[in-house]
Amino acid sequence: MVLFGATLAFYVAIVWAVVITSWLVRLDWQVMFFRPYQQWPELHAFVDYYVVLGQRGPTAVMVASWLGWRSWRQHTLRPLLALGVSLLLLNVTVGAAKYGMGRLGPHYATEIGSSEMWLGGDIFPSGHTANAVVTWGILAYLASTPRARRWLSAVSAVTSLGVGLSTVYIGTHWLSDVVLGWAAGLLILLALPWFEPLIARTETRVFDLRDRWLARPGRKAPAKDAVGQPVMLKPLTDRTEPVAGPVPTGRSARPPAHLAPGPHTTRAERSPVSPAGSRRPPHPERHPRGATSATRP
Repeated sequence: MVLFGATLAFYVAIVWAVVITSWLVRLDWQVMFFRPYQQWPELHAFVDYYVVLGQRGPTAVMVASWLGWRSWRQHTLRPLLALGVSLLLLNVTVGAAKYGMGRLGPHYATEIGSSEMWLGGDIFPSGHTANAVVTWGILAYLASTPRARRWLSAVSAVTSLGVGLSTVYIGTHWLSDVVLGWAAGLLILLALPWFEPLIARTETRVFDLRDRWLARPGRKAPAKDAVGQPVMLKPLTDRTEPVAGPVPTGRSARPPAHLAPGPHTTRAERSPVSPAGSRRPPHPERHPRGATSATRP
């Protein structure tokens, strides 16, 4: 509350100083006649690209992409909703001030030393500066740790300061426009905690609508994996006896697999065979085991 009140008082003081054509307006004209873009022309190419960090479209896309990824990872809509509320406040407040005061920029000034107020312009306060404060400051506002908040606050402050001075360098804004833009952006960030209950209710409402849509009557339930029905197996009879019963049609009766298909023979009467036949070649002079062999010559 103290910071918000002090920033609001500073905002009103800047507007009043410009309206009464005070020393701040004279400083604006001195900076304009100094023409920084002519004093340091080697910076012009860099500043033309750097000032894009204050344009609403590119910065909103970049920040929304990052916050959208965070929303997906954390399963919450708060980062995106906070960004949306801040941009809405920015458009309403800064846009109303721009068109309400109608100040002309340095390139369209009509009278030297005048405040150029209420002449149909739209540069007071600086939209680039206010947008840089809000879009990059929202990252610090949504930081999850105090250390990250401190670092992001410093980065956003330096970025918005550089964007504001860049607009003064290229001559599109008065210096007082930039100062008022900083105050306007800071007011929006300081007012965001008052909108947290609205953000929470909106998030709950969106999730409720999603759940109702997923549970609508006409929607098919997701397909489940097919699971086979349990099969009751019949207990086996004694393995030593064949199972009695009718033989199914089309199949010949055969003995169980554990019985030999023919009459049993003793192991001594069987010779080991292989698929190609006997392992031992036939020998006409070979005698059976146990028989007395004839004396060899």
